[in-house]
Amino acid sequence: MPNKRRYGYRSRRDRTEVSCCIKYLMFGFNVMFWMIGLLLLAIGLWAWSEKDVFENVTRLTNIHLDPALLFIVVGMAMFSMSFTGCVGALRENTCLLLFFMISLAAIFILELLIGILGFVYKDWVRDSIQSQVREMIIKYRDDLDLKNLVDWVQQDWLNCCGVQGYKDWESNIYFNCSSPGVEACGVPFSCCKPKYDEELINRHCGFEMMKSDHDFDRATRINTLGCIPAGEKWLEVNLIPVAGVAVGVALLQILGICFAQNLRSDIHSQRAKWTL
Repeated sequence: MPNKRRYGYRSRRDRTEVSCCIKYLMFGFNVMFWMIGLLLLAIGLWAWSEKDVFENVTRLTNIHLDPALLFIVVGMAMFSMSFTGCVGALRENTCLLLFFMISLAAIFILELLIGILGFVYKDWVRDSIQSQVREMIIKYRDDLDLKNLVDWVQQDWLNCCGVQGYKDWESNIYFNCSSPGVEACGVPFSCCKPKYDEELINRHCGFEMMKSDHDFDRATRINTLGCIPAGEKWLEVNLIPVAGVAVGVALLQILGICFAQNLRSDIHSQRAKWTL
């Protein structure tokens, strides 16, 4: 009996030798991303409910680029992975930790492959982005989320207009010069150059901007540079911060994989002692 008590005490003592620092650091690390993923998922589902996608399921077949869908996919992936990481660390479940580690490693490898392929086939990537932006211009008024995204890029981020230039907006049926509407031969208000002395946004400032023959007058009222060259220029200027963010995300993923593997090793080593 004394030997059994001694061995039982040893098992309970050895069980506490799993690194609490790594265990709760990984738990806190995953709780933060779990909450972010839950927030993104909620925003995406709310946006879809506002557009009645759930009531009209046939709209799912017509989705080409939906910012709400992007929020749902990213949020669901972050939520699932972080949840398994949280439970796996808290309950010392090696299966959940292995799932978390494999998923994070797969995402890291996928990001690395996308970066390498994007650098090797940069011309193809540029053409693909350009065709996607053209599609967004064509469907500008079909989706409110897409419209807000385009306006944000043109007005608040890059100060641009169109794909290669402001004339690309002629491919939209509302801004085409053959349109019978009041916006014919115009551009969206997000193409206009901001006037900081205005208290209200002039949403008619882009009217008939493609009809005028005076390039100098047009250039003083709207941004004539397209979003693709403006984006390339922004990337050149902000290359170091963008690279820093990319390296930071990669380091967080590597640390997550290392923490999960270290915690699994500690758990396996303690379980091996229990069998002695």
